[in-house]
Amino acid sequence: MSASRSLPLAWLSAPLLLLLARLLPATGIGLGLRLGAATACLLLPGALVARALGVEGLAGAFAWSLGALFVATAVMFAVHSSLWLALALLGAVALVALPFAARRSARISGWSVAVLVLGAVAGISLWWVSRYDGDAFFHLARVQKLLALDSLSLRSVDEFRDGGLHPGYAFPLWHAAVALVARLAGVGAPSAFLHLPTVLAPLSFVLTYEAGTILFRSRWAGVATALAQFALLGLAPGHGGAYSSLALPATASRALILPALLALVFAYVREPSPALLGSVAVASTAMALVHPSYSVLLAIGLAGFLVVRAVLGVRYDLPRIGAALGAILVPAGLVALWLLPVVRESASHSPSAGELRRAFTAYAGELDVSGLHDYRLSPELYGRAGAIAVVSLLLLPLALFAHRRLWAAFVLGAMLATFAVTLLPFVFPHFADAVGISQARRIIGFSPRPFVLVGGALVLAGFLRWLLLPVALVAGIALQHWYPGDFGAPYRPEHGGPGWLTWLAFGGGAAVLVVAAVAGRRVREVEGLTAIAAAGVALFLAPVAVHGYSHWTRSPTARLGLPQKLVAAVREHVPAGAVVFSDAHTAYELGAFAPVYVNAAPQSHVADTRPNRPTIRVKDAQRFFQRGGPLAVPRRYGADWLLVDRTRVRATPFALPRVYSGSRYVLYRIP
Repeated sequence: MSASRSLPLAWLSAPLLLLLARLLPATGIGLGLRLGAATACLLLPGALVARALGVEGLAGAFAWSLGALFVATAVMFAVHSSLWLALALLGAVALVALPFAARRSARISGWSVAVLVLGAVAGISLWWVSRYDGDAFFHLARVQKLLALDSLSLRSVDEFRDGGLHPGYAFPLWHAAVALVARLAGVGAPSAFLHLPTVLAPLSFVLTYEAGTILFRSRWAGVATALAQFALLGLAPGHGGAYSSLALPATASRALILPALLALVFAYVREPSPALLGSVAVASTAMALVHPSYSVLLAIGLAGFLVVRAVLGVRYDLPRIGAALGAILVPAGLVALWLLPVVRESASHSPSAGELRRAFTAYAGELDVSGLHDYRLSPELYGRAGAIAVVSLLLLPLALFAHRRLWAAFVLGAMLATFAVTLLPFVFPHFADAVGISQARRIIGFSPRPFVLVGGALVLAGFLRWLLLPVALVAGIALQHWYPGDFGAPYRPEHGGPGWLTWLAFGGGAAVLVVAAVAGRRVREVEGLTAIAAAGVALFLAPVAVHGYSHWTRSPTARLGLPQKLVAAVREHVPAGAVVFSDAHTAYELGAFAPVYVNAAPQSHVADTRPNRPTIRVKDAQRFFQRGGPLAVPRRYGADWLLVDRTRVRATPFALPRVYSGSRYVLYRIP
């Protein structure tokens, strides 16, 4: 059911909710309410802009919020101001858009509210498993500087004062979003970073629901898509999966920006309008800035969608798909052009033979290598994510029985394009040269596996009717038992789907395309009741959920961070923006909890560019601590402070004034 209102009152109540939440302690429920209200306030300008343009749904609000944030932070960086200016500019955007939004009625879907509540339940469960993992400290360090420094520029948020921009995060759009949430909520960056997944999970549910609802033209199918997405990313790996790291830019791009962008693309293809096309362009700009390579990965699947639609002779929406694809590629291309000077300084761009061999070693389990320029992704990777990934390979050929429907063309085209780019050794090396092997291997995560599962369930519901329900449950139990997935790092193919199944899906998908193009009129379309299909998907996912919640603890790879007493001492004595010299690992951790620059960081967490010189930095730190000096080394890096971790480096005391001394760490001031 829908209701019309003169204003999006739910959005306008966000500032009041924030004021009330700020009265509560910044712990437990109070922290969660603060973060939720602050996130709603951050989305308010975009919600009003989207309403003024007549773009319905959370996808438009989310896209325009990131667009408004981009403009606000760009001005902030241009004039070297602080985060307060960006916040003021966002408020100005909201005030300008408010009277125009007031002229349009706002439709609030009860289904969207129900999905939001469902996502909130899932989000609350993430509270106890959210963690610092992967590159969390790298990103948290940028958020710290955005919050603390008064004269911000693009270079001022880097980890090194004398380094260069990171080609993947040159414009810290997502970091600015996290920093603004922390500022509005009145909490520290670590608390915001750690518990934002609880708040962002409901948004991911609704955005994925909107994408599924528009593509399948069914709310039940939309709910099933949201459940499949959460099960694939959050439940199958256990420990909260990727959803426990939703505050990271890469995860946010995949679980938030991607479904928002797909929802806008599908909406434009269904009912084109300039406002929707502009929304697609804004969302693509946001994705390109948050994680540049991901726009390319998405565009490959949409290009396959366009080709399949053309091959099947459904021509009326080709201009729409082409326009949407252009609205994605043009902003992404402009961002890539801006980043080109930075990218050219990185080792992974047009890699040398030595860099390729290093990548082959680092991703040995994920690549099939026949030669220096003859390699591809291992087909076993497609079944790595467990039962949902395996069933998507099995169900893909069922698109034949819905070949004239939009969803079938999308899943068939996106999957075939992904197969072709990753499995053909004369294609993949060129793709990897363009975006880097590290990024190229992530394209599998952009294949539309939740949509394949829901679409296949719709077809099976037509064939099996109510019998689908027990069949789905048995299939879920069996596949979860046989193929629970391989989520460890480095990747080892032990419990995922077999490689031959990927080749079977590739061949079967290609055969479906040929049959549909040649004899499609003689193939009857089959589609069952959407409610039965959604119930079948839920039953199939039930064993995955049982597995996920039976492993609902913090991941063993979670990082703990530095002692609170040390962090408090650094914040008390070391000025914001000062340089602290330490070993690479301690320096990497320190930057995440205090707004300071460091001299070095582990090479896996630093962009390998000429200005950064990551190898030289690590070696300088190692030699300094091995020899116990000289102090000319930290001074060369501009450091006025020295932090010693006695468990990691030589514990020889330095003849310097001590500011802090604990059982493990000692902080010195360098005169």
